[in-house]
Amino acid sequence: MTRSPGGPALYLSGEHVCSYLPGRQARTLFIDPLAPMSGQLYLRLLEHGFRRSGSHIYRPACARCHACVPLRIPVRAFRPDRSQRRTWERTRAALSLRKHPPRFDPIQFALYRRYIEARHADGSMADASPESYQDFLLSPWGGTTALLELWLEDRLMAVAVTDVLENALSAVYTFFDPAFSAQSPGTLAVLCQISEARRLGLDWLYLGYWIEGCRKMSYKDRFRPLEAWIDGGWRSVERGASIPWC
Repeated sequence: MTRSPGGPALYLSGEHVCSYLPGRQARTLFIDPLAPMSGQLYLRLLEHGFRRSGSHIYRPACARCHACVPLRIPVRAFRPDRSQRRTWERTRAALSLRKHPPRFDPIQFALYRRYIEARHADGSMADASPESYQDFLLSPWGGTTALLELWLEDRLMAVAVTDVLENALSAVYTFFDPAFSAQSPGTLAVLCQISEARRLGLDWLYLGYWIEGCRKMSYKDRFRPLEAWIDGGWRSVERGASIPWC
């Protein structure tokens, strides 16, 4: 046990199967789940490469692997690439964004179930209940979680679970209707979060972890410029440069 940047106790898990890279073992550093938490402390932990799942705040701490790289986008400096512009222009006329408070919504939950059945049917997230869904996505402590709905005309395409903090948004999790996969809903969700952060006058959008060779996370590498948390500090990564990792 040790202490986090803001004071709460930190615990290191034993080795467990890596969720992202086959054949790897992982370890996780996590904040004492009983420690008092606030939006300000949560932001400070984000600034040190941590992430949340429900009320649990964690960071990978594998002894022989450092493939998980925290990323954030400086929203004022961001410029979409050609593919992102095409994605936006293709849907802009029919796309609307609706912001909801963090409470259970059966329509959103039904969308989540369809997404999990299509993408993670053989994993631990399968057969989600309303309780497990809320435990995974919503936070019971400080900060404001917004449920950003992306509607394409009269159909709910995606929900981006987003934490709203003092100077940043944090992209917690996005799920979408598999029928809209061709419209790149994940990319659209990030573009909408960047737009929302700019509208609110915030500095950053935290994207969570990127892993070299993990197909599900490859889209994060296309948002430039971005910053990567490497060796205890944030490094700028411009367009055309590779994300550093070791």
